[in-house]
Amino acid sequence: MSTPLARMADINEASFNRSHSNEFPLGAKVLRLATNRYESPKFATHTTVKLENARARVEADTADSNRIIGNSPALRAVLELVEKVAKFDSTVLLLGETGTGKELIAHAIHQGSPRRDRAFVKVNCAALPAELIASELFGHEKGAFTSAMQQRIGRFESANAGTIFLDEIAELSPEMQVALLRVLQEKEFERVGGNRTIKTDVRVIAATNKDLSREMSEGRFRLDLFYRLNVFPVQMPPLRDRVTDIPVLVDYFATRFGARTGKKITHIEKRSLTQLQQHSWPGNVRELQNVIERCVILADGEVLQVDEEMLSDQPLPTAPAVITNVLRFDRKIQIETALRETRGKVYGPLGAAARLGLPATTLDSQIRALSINKHQYK
Repeated sequence: MSTPLARMADINEASFNRSHSNEFPLGAKVLRLATNRYESPKFATHTTVKLENARARVEADTADSNRIIGNSPALRAVLELVEKVAKFDSTVLLLGETGTGKELIAHAIHQGSPRRDRAFVKVNCAALPAELIASELFGHEKGAFTSAMQQRIGRFESANAGTIFLDEIAELSPEMQVALLRVLQEKEFERVGGNRTIKTDVRVIAATNKDLSREMSEGRFRLDLFYRLNVFPVQMPPLRDRVTDIPVLVDYFATRFGARTGKKITHIEKRSLTQLQQHSWPGNVRELQNVIERCVILADGEVLQVDEEMLSDQPLPTAPAVITNVLRFDRKIQIETALRETRGKVYGPLGAAARLGLPATTLDSQIRALSINKHQYK
């Protein structure tokens, strides 16, 4: 039986805003979606699920990347915490696996705070070279080091009176952990190469996907810094705990990437939707987003199909295995494209083998190895 997403994920944003405007005044566009299950005999013969829920909102604002989508109990619990802490200046520590939306939640906290009209400065601590991170965070004076040709203000100074989001906080070196601890305790710092103390008024939101208890027990993260950051911890739920949010996320991403690629995706195979809901999503929402983008790019019509090879519940493979899987997937696309253009014909001068420059017997072997149904293209 097929289920229309129009009933699975009705957008209730207008009514939500009217009834909760004083209870959840977040400036970030929080999209509440009702995910009530709906079944009707008239859809019993359908093998696809209709996508039509978020289309108007997404097409009107495809550039909005600060949208929180879902109505699962796990996500609602997080949003309730965001509502409570946003209006205060308390330091927040966001914990959870990669791809769970920690930056979105940090932005929502900032937008719900009295600092919403001031800067929101993002810092990925893992992306900054160890020798430059002090300059990035606190700035430097002219001549502080060889390449310091002029004075530069750092991220903390840029975020003054606003919010600074320190992502991947566990990647900071021991020396930088000490420097950050001082900023949190004393609300002051000096630029690299300078001797003038600069006072700072900034709200700190930190995030990590690591187990800080293990990091501390193994001596990689300072206990005193942890207690300074862990004022208000928020645990982000993985996507596998938000299964009811998957249909609306698929709808949103399919419409968003459809608009970018000039394609109109109106349905998704029911089998594919079931596969998406049963997948464990080790990469969480970011992985789902990438899968849907790939599916939209590969889509030939209005129906979204998910290849089983895009989904794997296994741990992330080693680099050689990743390369092998990518090459296998690319080869499958090449063969399917050739079969489509030759209407499933393998042999002969106008067949797929000739197009690919392969002996027909070799192509036949590859078709079997890749589980391709050549007859569907006839």
